[in-house]
Amino acid sequence: MEHVRGETADASPGIDGVTPNREVGERAREGHPVAFVLDKHGHPLQPTSPARARKLLHQGRAVVARHTPFVIRLKDRTVAESQVDGVELGIDPGSKHTGVSVFTAKDGERRGLYAVELAHRGGRIRDKLTARAAYRRGRRSRNLRYRAPRFSNRARPRGWLAPSLRHRVDTTMSWTTRLARWAPIRAVHVERVAFDTHTMSHGGPLEGAEYQHGTLHGTEVREYLLAKWGRACAYCGATGVPLNIDHIQPRSRGGSDRISNLCTACVPCNEKKSNQSVEDFLRRSPRQLARILVQAKAPLRDAAAVNATRWALWRALDDAFPTVRVASGGRTKWNRQRTGTPKTHTLDALCVGELVTVTRTPVRVLAVAATGRGTYTRTRTDKYGFPRLHLPRQKTFFGYQTGDLARAVVPTGKKAGTHIGRIAVRATGSFNIKTAHGLIQGIHHKHLRLVQRADGYGYTARPEAPVTFA
Repeated sequence: MEHVRGETADASPGIDGVTPNREVGERAREGHPVAFVLDKHGHPLQPTSPARARKLLHQGRAVVARHTPFVIRLKDRTVAESQVDGVELGIDPGSKHTGVSVFTAKDGERRGLYAVELAHRGGRIRDKLTARAAYRRGRRSRNLRYRAPRFSNRARPRGWLAPSLRHRVDTTMSWTTRLARWAPIRAVHVERVAFDTHTMSHGGPLEGAEYQHGTLHGTEVREYLLAKWGRACAYCGATGVPLNIDHIQPRSRGGSDRISNLCTACVPCNEKKSNQSVEDFLRRSPRQLARILVQAKAPLRDAAAVNATRWALWRALDDAFPTVRVASGGRTKWNRQRTGTPKTHTLDALCVGELVTVTRTPVRVLAVAATGRGTYTRTRTDKYGFPRLHLPRQKTFFGYQTGDLARAVVPTGKKAGTHIGRIAVRATGSFNIKTAHGLIQGIHHKHLRLVQRADGYGYTARPEAPVTFA
């Protein structure tokens, strides 16, 4: 965002005395994701390169412990006989996705080793809860048997979160504990707040006319206003153009520098408004004036919900790991801009907290989607609510269940070849397998070999955005 009329100060040295300079620096090296290594007792060792892992497997010194993420277990090595420097974990919590990055840190330089992007299903949980509430409301007006009201089980414990929000915390904690079983994690860096709203509103370096002189150059304020006003001009609604921070009530007319008096404005609107009051500037558009005044006072509810999740996540991490360092989303953005790193969830996780530069990024990201472990419902209904299909009570057929990762080697026929993917079981023994190239139906179970049991998640690999400078 650009600023005019002295609304921001000149560039000054940033965090840790490092001056942001996107024109000077070396290009960050891209590398393949590492392979996790366990000793012969199952304790984590220092991750290794894929080439080294293949060599150990070829020599017979290691066996495959897990397919995705790829984990090997050594047969002739223990933790006491190895040098384990340890790794660190960066977490970028989000509403729909959470980025997790495994990296090594030395003298402020971070080398990204592995990246995981978690796709939450909070939206589906919310929809199912809404449908359940509708069913319960319908029961109250139907002529059904009497059911005594229940009141004793409706108390909410302290720290209660909505199920859609609790799911984000539980999924993130599940994967951090998994990574801790496969890698020697020494410290965890997590974003505890997206915007430091307390600092922006109740004193601190970002309060009043001093907010632009803070260490983060007003990054907290800019990011908050971009999210609050939809990354568009508050006056004309223009998007995709440079935006300034504008005072709704000008300072020359008694306006303050509080966050409730700031909005985003494109350059033409900012110059046209000048030092007019918003009532004079929009006197011919009363509806737009009323909308701006209401939106300026309204809090950013989505950010508040995400902040509540991040605080709960921080508490859970603090109980599970000995060293947990917190930072704000504004600092992550400042680090990302300073190092020339594109904006993705996984690269944001790599830039959380204090750092000087990023020297390596994984070339591929493991995209993990929470798929669940099936449902207890054994009956499918039509649109009128009548049963149309009854599912079997068992979930396992011929040693497989839906969601297992398997390898199918078909010798002849139209489906000849090797196919790897998730399977959907059938009682007939003819399974479907979903690969990266599409769905293949009618694979006999005799052609399958189990690779990894279903664990409630679906896995895909995608390329990471390239880093320009570091």
